[in-house]
Amino acid sequence: MRVLALDVGSKTIGLARGDTQHGVATPWETLIRRGSAADVVEIARRSALERAVALVVGMPLELDGRRGHRARLVESFVRALERALPPEIAVTTWDERFSTSAAERSLLEADVSRSKRKMVIDAVAAQQILQSWLDAGAPGAIEVSRPRSAPPGPGQPSGTTAMSG
Repeated sequence: MRVLALDVGSKTIGLARGDTQHGVATPWETLIRRGSAADVVEIARRSALERAVALVVGMPLELDGRRGHRARLVESFVRALERALPPEIAVTTWDERFSTSAAERSLLEADVSRSKRKMVIDAVAAQQILQSWLDAGAPGAIEVSRPRSAPPGPGQPSGTTAMSG
């Protein structure tokens, strides 16, 4: 099952891809944000090109697990994605706390130059998010493979929401 991951920031969106069969995520690329509507169209286009059946979106929770301002912005983006994507493509969220610092650490260990790190950090953070989800057994993978029937109502989680511990 082909899966894409997103690390949604205010200026860029990091993309990673992988599949549940092989359990390996790889960084893909970093998109410069052009506004939520244009970004959603681009993510939908890339999802179709990759034949993705699911998107895992990093959820920027606060250190104590609460959903702060950044998480609410990502939730709004997730809702827009769910409206734009065909129902066969499920959207799930995953705790992204420390994904960027883990990505930075791995790039430093690989002796990647500062200028190169700046160009790839968000895609590597998306890889960290996806790999964490895959390592956890792709929680919700059965639910993710089922189409969304209708947009969630008030107070219901968006898509198949899973958070790591």
